[in-house]
Amino acid sequence: MVTFLALYKRPPDPDAFLEHYKTVHVPLAEALPGLQNMWWGLASPLGAGDDIYLVASLQFGDREALDRAMASPEGRAAADDLNHFAKNLYQLKVVDCQ
Repeated sequence: MVTFLALYKRPPDPDAFLEHYKTVHVPLAEALPGLQNMWWGLASPLGAGDDIYLVASLQFGDREALDRAMASPEGRAAADDLNHFAKNLYQLKVVDCQ
């Protein structure tokens, strides 16, 4: 199992960000071929300097399934949207789950 994590910093307009995320970006992500599970949530800071606002987790069977999903038309649409509404606000990580 491979998990694709998206970590988002607090945006300038959290309400607009969250509305776009829920109504546009989540449906794009849910359409990724091979997606086995997805969850997302707002993050609570744990200390000074913690500026993570939202975390999303997308699970795929293996790295190849993730790579195919990201190369698909649905993956390209999600990436284009991400760069539109969250430019410079995110980090992406791939975790090989043991």
